[in-house]
Amino acid sequence: MKRFLFCILIPLALCASPKRALVAGGAGFLGSHLCDRLIDQGYEVLCIDNLYTGSIRNIEHLMNHPRFSFLELDISHPLPGDIAADEIFNLACPASPIRYQKSPVQTIRTCVLGTMHLLELASRCKAKIFQASTSEVYGDPLEHPQKESYWGNVNPIGIRACYDEGKRCAETLCFDYHREFGVAIKVARIFNTYGPRMRPDDGRVISNFIVQALNEDPITIYGKGEQTRSFCYVSDLIEAILKFMASPEDFTGPVNLGNPSERTMLDLAQKVIAFTGSKSPLVFRPLLKTIRKCGFPIFLSPKKHSIGRRSYLSTKGCKRRSNTFKMRLFTKKQVNNSRLKLMKDFYLSYCERKKLTSLLAEISWTHHL
Repeated sequence: MKRFLFCILIPLALCASPKRALVAGGAGFLGSHLCDRLIDQGYEVLCIDNLYTGSIRNIEHLMNHPRFSFLELDISHPLPGDIAADEIFNLACPASPIRYQKSPVQTIRTCVLGTMHLLELASRCKAKIFQASTSEVYGDPLEHPQKESYWGNVNPIGIRACYDEGKRCAETLCFDYHREFGVAIKVARIFNTYGPRMRPDDGRVISNFIVQALNEDPITIYGKGEQTRSFCYVSDLIEAILKFMASPEDFTGPVNLGNPSERTMLDLAQKVIAFTGSKSPLVFRPLLKTIRKCGFPIFLSPKKHSIGRRSYLSTKGCKRRSNTFKMRLFTKKQVNNSRLKLMKDFYLSYCERKKLTSLLAEISWTHHL
């Protein structure tokens, strides 16, 4: 009897279809890493992206995979009727201030209309949807650090509002679709993340400091450099997203995802100079009104869930309860001087030709445990 049951169960297991995941913004920095992990976990992945900030280079290694497909489209427009999914991950929106301020109306359309189209798809397919929100929903916080119950201190008409308010509206849509139509949602507020496939020209602080250091240019510090941020390594963030997605349905969020340890911008600049061996001087400029003074998360989500405080963070820099992390970029322990020089020369040639977008894909980023 046992042998008979075994013979029946084996073919059934082999015939089971893989879960279908749709990753909006899947050719971007975070989205491409998420596609990698989903493929590794046996998912059938449909990556959609309009390639405004994403790049085919980020996913070209997946293009011939039998369980991966790519569709170039803009989620602010209605989706094709034949798309279906079991799980939906919405990471589609430019997160770089340079990019979203260049096209503010399209940024709002992506946040609002794009999220609504994906929620409609989730409702039709009975799919679970992950919404990548942002720490920017807290605005310039008066509360430090920011817990998930904090409503924020925001400017609804500033030059960053297209992104900040767009993401706040997207959260509202998620919870209204959940309450009114029963859509299964997971809303995460993502804090600063770094790693391979970052765009070196995206205008964010990690990219700016490294670009300036590798070019031996002055590193720009605003104010006294006392503003604080936290930085999470990309693989840790993706692990946190997947654990959150696998948590019980009643755990909807919003949850903060990131590294709970902070560092000042001055400290970060000094670390980048030290790790790159750069001779870049520090240049101090007046603090811009649009720059937040602080930004790192505190985690108050219920411990009863399987991705409680320690497990849903899941950062390698935090699992040993360390309060700091270090980036190592071309240190002497990892790379010999000739390779360092080669990579610097490679980078500078790209600067001259203004083809910066592939640099960080070639750079060996690691983090110190």
